[in-house]
Amino acid sequence: MRLRTWAYFIAEAFKSIFRNGWMSFASVGVVIITLFLLGSFMLLNYNIGFLSSDIKSQIEVIVFLEGEITRSQRDQVYISIEGFEEAKEVTFVSREEALERLRIQMGEQGHLLEGYGEQENNPLRDSFEVKSNVPEEVSVLAKKIKELPGVVRVDYGSEILERLFSVTRILNWVGLAFMIGLGISATFLIANTIKLTVFTRRQEIMIMKMVGASDWFIRWPFVIEGLVLGLLGSLVPVAGLYYGYRYVVEWVSFNIPFLGLMPPSEVFHFLLQTLFILGIGLGVLGSSFSLRKFLKV
Repeated sequence: MRLRTWAYFIAEAFKSIFRNGWMSFASVGVVIITLFLLGSFMLLNYNIGFLSSDIKSQIEVIVFLEGEITRSQRDQVYISIEGFEEAKEVTFVSREEALERLRIQMGEQGHLLEGYGEQENNPLRDSFEVKSNVPEEVSVLAKKIKELPGVVRVDYGSEILERLFSVTRILNWVGLAFMIGLGISATFLIANTIKLTVFTRRQEIMIMKMVGASDWFIRWPFVIEGLVLGLLGSLVPVAGLYYGYRYVVEWVSFNIPFLGLMPPSEVFHFLLQTLFILGIGLGVLGSSFSLRKFLKV
């Protein structure tokens, strides 16, 4: 297409936006509300995934060894665990180190363990801490380790982990369904809003069709109009969610320091990439759907 033709399309799009000010405002408002709700839920879902990944990365299988196990037998257990494809990292923890960790965890009550410092009095066992390559497969890894000779017990918090994985899966599916539902609703709302604009120009469109104008020649100004409305409607949610989220992160870091959220810088890039594309896409889809009836002449 010639540059003059594109200039005509753009000019017609902006004329329509300003000519139908209240309708354009309504379209932008629909995009703002929809993307704000959608963006808020996406941020919540994204942070749940972020926290879940952080928890999963800390999942370990604790392997307790027999009390009378020899060094060579212990080394063989270590080699066997390292040979499992599910095992990512294996760390040996001696009875003495385990006791020292327990003393630190008890804090002011740590003096109660003073009588257990001698090796013969230490009730704890030598152990291995094993991290899994795939946290969801930790139960498979634990089952394999439990069958090794010299292993007394394996602990990885199976009940808690199964609940965590189940909740994460449910939240992911619910989030996806909610986002798809909001996207479809926004598309139809924008389509119906822009359809009012198209309806006021229906005679002009029909005349253009009758004199030989192609569907795309008629469609482009409305597509550009939807693109502009979607772009304008995405600016407010991006800015609002970014600054709102930054405030939430600051509040959480001060009041709930152990709860780590995604850094605001990463969120900003995520919002830019996602909401701008969604806003433009919803605007273009809405304007395209609204023209179907009037192009059938």
